[in-house]
Amino acid sequence: MRTEKCAFFLSIKYMTLSQFIQSPKSNHPNYVLLGHPVEHSWSPLMHNIALQHYDIEAEYHAIDVQSKELIDLASFFNRDSFLGANVTIPYKQSIANYLDSIDVSAQKIGAVNTIVKNDYQLEGYNTDYAGFTEPLQPYEFELEGASAVVFGTGGAARAIVYGLTEMGLEEMFLVSRSPNRITSYRDNRRVQIVSYENWTSFAEEALLIVNTTPLGMDPKIDSSPVRDEEKQYLEAKICYDIVYNPVETKFLKQASEAGAQMIDGLEMLIQQGSESFKLWTGYPFPINIVRDTLYEKLEN
Repeated sequence: MRTEKCAFFLSIKYMTLSQFIQSPKSNHPNYVLLGHPVEHSWSPLMHNIALQHYDIEAEYHAIDVQSKELIDLASFFNRDSFLGANVTIPYKQSIANYLDSIDVSAQKIGAVNTIVKNDYQLEGYNTDYAGFTEPLQPYEFELEGASAVVFGTGGAARAIVYGLTEMGLEEMFLVSRSPNRITSYRDNRRVQIVSYENWTSFAEEALLIVNTTPLGMDPKIDSSPVRDEEKQYLEAKICYDIVYNPVETKFLKQASEAGAQMIDGLEMLIQQGSESFKLWTGYPFPINIVRDTLYEKLEN
């Protein structure tokens, strides 16, 4: 890709939904990221590279949707220029109210992160679980029958529980600040909700420890779900942070200091984006080109 194109993609800014609807860009074919906040997202860079790779006449934009703007989503989706979307926090569950159908996997997960527009019908999918499990494939035999500690209980955690169940993990301990209020996993016998005060009691038997919370995400890069005095519980574990900005989060720094194996969130971003792109366009994602560009962005 030419340097000027990379520079253009790096300069793309987010808009609110109202701003985007009023802008000329909304009249051109578009894919969008819907969420709040979205200013940290690298999805526009990643998907615009892929669209350019195939000379597809469309652009991908990050849209910061305020809660008061949700009422405008239905009319926005009906525009001919709208082609599809990714959905991020906090709308992965509530977005189902605006869709005509939901894929079986997304129904089981209880969260949608990808919207496909098919003959004016809006279909909901979840590509997070496939994106999450792909980097774990080298460990699949070790993880079968093992247990995991997962920080967070939101939409991303739902997809991860589904993915880990598919991989054959026996037990998952989800860490919540309000464990008594979490009821959505009540019917899943493999899941136990625990508190931040007692998660270390389950760490010894766990092989995998995952952060699905925003802790450590730019600009709050000094935060982690693990307190410094607890980092010894990460020793000899596979530590996976789905945060990708920065790639080396405080959680992963703690894991490194404890001698753990580490997986950062950049590969999950790429893999879930790959699945979304194929659903929208039918084309395979240019993974190597996207990966090289993202790492070039990191180096700069």
